[in-house]
Amino acid sequence: MPRKIWSGSINFGLVTIPVGLYAATEDHTIQFHQYERGTTDRIRYKRVNERTGEEVGQGDIVKGREAGDGVITVEQGELDEIAPGRSRTIDISTFVDLGEIDPVHFQRTYWLAPTSGEHYRPYNLLRRAMQETGQAGIATFVLRGKQYLTAVRADEQALALNTLYFADEIRDPGELLDAPSDQASPTDKEIQMATTIIESMSGEWEPEAYEDTYTARVEELLAEKARGGEVAAASAPPQPTNVTDLTEALRRSVDEARKGRQPRAAEDLSALSKAELDDRAKQLGIKGRSKMKRAELEEAIASTPAKAS
Repeated sequence: MPRKIWSGSINFGLVTIPVGLYAATEDHTIQFHQYERGTTDRIRYKRVNERTGEEVGQGDIVKGREAGDGVITVEQGELDEIAPGRSRTIDISTFVDLGEIDPVHFQRTYWLAPTSGEHYRPYNLLRRAMQETGQAGIATFVLRGKQYLTAVRADEQALALNTLYFADEIRDPGELLDAPSDQASPTDKEIQMATTIIESMSGEWEPEAYEDTYTARVEELLAEKARGGEVAAASAPPQPTNVTDLTEALRRSVDEARKGRQPRAAEDLSALSKAELDDRAKQLGIKGRSKMKRAELEEAIASTPAKAS
């Protein structure tokens, strides 16, 4: 059972629904400790008073900010006292079309669940009504000492809450794009070829089809080092496409697409095991494959056109 990280109520109109907030995702990143190089000695971090050098307990630490010649400190209770709704309400102020929210505003997703059986009816009423209208409720609430702008939306089984960035937290991408217009504008032919490639690679969104291959490779690395074996490096990333080579790269990609296969660059060969790479090399008729190391196999496979079926 996931741990509840916040409890309060969600309000719309005059309806108040007690709910709990739960993380909708979990991190599967491999966790490492830190050690001094050449030893098995763990590295630990302590909270230390910079003047006395003495360690300070968590209960003796308060938040503060420099002001003039001194420091103004605040207790967590004081922050809770001034929080909107005393940090325990999600007040929906308006409903908007979910599709109108630019994805750049989205931060994290949480699940909202009613805190008791008697609150399931109003909870499901709100979920079904938003599902019928395609609307999301915009609200603010305070979590862990920070106020968040949120979008409450209807999922198939539960209410989801997405924390959003405020407008002044979004950086203007125009500040990053300063390329001369004569170099930045593609030709009509290039656009047509790129469109053909995109259409040939289009498909349904199936999140189950994607896996965290890097974590698997890290596990493989650790297991190999534990056995004292040699760790094979992955193939180097493709080189950037030069402007002069752009049309040729597009033409080759279109040819691949018309033959019913994706461009080779779209495949992550690092996700395959050594045995699978050997099998792929055999199917492609790559000579000398039995003597190749992993990185050489990946490079050979990536540069060999697939045989037409």
